[in-house]
Amino acid sequence: MGCFFSRRRKPAQGGQLPPQPPAGAGQDAATGEQKAPQYSWDLRAKIDPKEYTFSGLKNETVGRLPGKVAGQQFVIQDCENCQIYIFDHSATITIDDCVNCQIFLGPIKGSVFFRDCKDCKCVVACQQFRTRDCRKLEVFLCCATQPIIESSTGMKFGCFQYYYPELALQFKDAGLSIFNNTWSNIHDFTPVSGENNWDLLPETAAVQDYVPLPSSEELKAVRVSTDATKSIIPVTRGRRQKNSDESCLAVFFAGDYTTANARKLIDEMTSKGFQLVQTKEVLMKAEDAHRVFQQSASEFIPLLEKGPVVALEFNGDGAVEQCRSTVNEVFSGTKVFVSESKASASQDVDNFYNFADMQMGM
Repeated sequence: MGCFFSRRRKPAQGGQLPPQPPAGAGQDAATGEQKAPQYSWDLRAKIDPKEYTFSGLKNETVGRLPGKVAGQQFVIQDCENCQIYIFDHSATITIDDCVNCQIFLGPIKGSVFFRDCKDCKCVVACQQFRTRDCRKLEVFLCCATQPIIESSTGMKFGCFQYYYPELALQFKDAGLSIFNNTWSNIHDFTPVSGENNWDLLPETAAVQDYVPLPSSEELKAVRVSTDATKSIIPVTRGRRQKNSDESCLAVFFAGDYTTANARKLIDEMTSKGFQLVQTKEVLMKAEDAHRVFQQSASEFIPLLEKGPVVALEFNGDGAVEQCRSTVNEVFSGTKVFVSESKASASQDVDNFYNFADMQMGM
C-alpha cells in the first residue's frame, strides 16, 4: 500500500521499465475484470452463531451431537424447563437466566460460567467453573481448577460420572486430564457468616436421577451410560470424611499404558472395598521427586523425563498392604511408586498433593 510521500519506482537500468505481469493475470478469464485478491482467511468456513446458541426455549429437549460443536464457543440463555445436551467439546460456555433445566456439557477447554440461573441440575466437565447470582444448582462436576461460586446459594456438588464412546477423545481435544478433578474443593467468593452456600450431594446420588438420558430420537443415537463404574472420570470421594485413618499413595510414570494401568489399579482396589479419594496428573522435576519420594527418588527420577505422572490415593484399613500386593501381582514389569507402610503413607500423600497443588496454582 503506497502513501502520498512514496517515491516513484525508478526505471530499470537502460531506461527499461520492470517486467510487467502477463496480460490477463489477476483478471477473470471470462469477463476480463480484475479479480479481488483472495486470502487464506477468506477460505475458512463461516460460523453461524445460531448453530452455537440455545436461546429462549421452553419445555424442549435439544442438543448437539459429537462433532457438531468441535471446539467453538457456545451460549445457553433464557431457557426454562428444558433438557439440554452438548455431546461435544467446546471452547467456553456461558449459561444465563435459565430456570429448572437439566443440562449436560461435554468437555470445555476454558471456562463455564453460570449467571442468574436457578433450580438447574447439571453434569459439567471444564477447565474453570464459576457461578454468579445463582440459586439451587446441583452439579456433577469435573473441574481442573478450583471451582468458584459468587453470590450464589443452595449449591450442591458431586463427582462427574458419565460415559459415551466419543467422550475420551473429546477430553483430549479440550486439553483436559481425566485425573485432574477438584470437584469438591469449592471456593466461595461471598461467604455469609453462620451459613454455608454450598454442600456436597449424597454419596448415593445417581446422575440419571438428576439429568436423565435424552428422550429425543436424534440424541438417543449417543450411547450414554451413567454407570459410575464406566465413567470416563474416576469417581472420587473428594473432601468427604475418610472412612479410615489409613491411606496409600500409588504413582504411575509416563508410558504407553499409564492411563490404562491407573484405571486397572483403581478397578482392582475399589472392587476389594477400598475407596479412591483423589487423583492427579502432573509434571515432576528431579527436585520434586526428592521432596515426594525421598529415599526412593533416585529410582524414579530417570522416568520423569517421559511425561507427567499419575497419582492415586486409596483409603481403607489395609490399603497399603493390598495396594503393594496388587501392584506386585498385576504390574510386575512396571515401575510404580507405592507407599511402604501405613506409618509413611499419610506423609507420602501430603507430600505429593501439596506439591501438586502448588504446581497447579491451587
